Amino acid sequence: MRKTALLFAGQGAQSVGMGRDFAAAFPSAQAWFDRANAALGYDLAAVCFNGPDAELIKTENAQPGIFLVSWVAFQLLKERVPALQFEATAGLSLGEFTALTAAGALSFEEGLQIVRQRGRFMQEACEVTRGGMAAVIGLDEAPTRELCAEAGVVLANLNCPGQLVISGEEEKIARAIELARPKGARKAIPLPVAGAYHSPLMASAQPKLQAELAKATLSVPRVPVISNVTAQPHGCPEQIAARLIEQVTSSVRWEESMRYLLAQGFTRFIELGPGTALSGFLKRIDKGAQMLNVADLGSLEATAQTLVGGP
Repeated sequence: MRKTALLFAGQGAQSVGMGRDFAAAFPSAQAWFDRANAALGYDLAAVCFNGPDAELIKTENAQPGIFLVSWVAFQLLKERVPALQFEATAGLSLGEFTALTAAGALSFEEGLQIVRQRGRFMQEACEVTRGGMAAVIGLDEAPTRELCAEAGVVLANLNCPGQLVISGEEEKIARAIELARPKGARKAIPLPVAGAYHSPLMASAQPKLQAELAKATLSVPRVPVISNVTAQPHGCPEQIAARLIEQVTSSVRWEESMRYLLAQGFTRFIELGPGTALSGFLKRIDKGAQMLNVADLGSLEATAQTLVGGP
C-alpha cells in the first residue's frame, strides 16, 4: 500500500478566478465559499473569483483566499474519491495552517479566521518596515548562506535544489542580488512581494498571532503534519502553537520536509490549491515521486481518475 501525503499551497499561488469553476460546478463548493464569507463577514469568494488583482494580492486577502480554495479542493477530492486515504500533510508557510486543518488540528472556521488575521498582522509588519525578497537560482545552500551573511539578509525559503529565497531590508536585498552572480548563482530575481516574509522584519506580527492562537482550540492532528520550522512532525497543541509563531520569522525548510516524508516511505503527493509550485519543487527533489494536484476542475478530474484507477 503506497503512502500518500497532502501538500497545501502557500502565498504567491493566488490568481484571480481561483475556485470559481469549483463553485460553478459543485453546490457543495459554493456552500464552503458561503460559509467562509459568513465566518469572515465579507465576500472573500468574490475577491478570489473576480479580483481585482490589486485586492487579491493583499496579504490579508491572499492568505485566507488560498486557504479557502485549497480547502475546497480537498473537500471536492474527498467527494470524488470517497476512499481517499492520506498518511501525512504539509503546507508551505500559510499552507501549514491548511495542512493542520485538514488533519483535524483546527476547525475550518478557526483555521480561516487565524489565517485572515495572520495575513493582516504580516501586512501591518510590511507597512512599518522596508523589506523585500529575492529568489536565488542555481546556488547551493552553503554559498547562499555566505551571501546572506555578507549582505545582511536571511535565508527565508529552502524550496528545492537550486531554488532558494532570501529576505531582508530592501537595500540589503539589492546588495545581495548584486553579489549573487559573482558567487556562482545563475540569477537572482527580486520577488513582487509586500515585505520581508520569514525574516526578523516580521517580528511585530508574532505577539498578535500568539494572541489569536491562544483563543483557538488546537487538537492533536489525526495524521502527522510536518512543521516548516523543524521539518519534522508537529507535537502536542502547545508545541504546534509555538512552531506557528516561530514560523513567521523562521526559514521555511520545504526541501528538508519533503525529504523527511520520502525517507518515511511516502511515494505519492497531492498538491491542493491554486498553482503547481509545490509539484515543481518536488520534481527537483525526487523525480521518482508521484505528484498529483487539484487546482481546478480539470486537475480535479484527472487526479480523481488516477486515484480511483491506480494502485
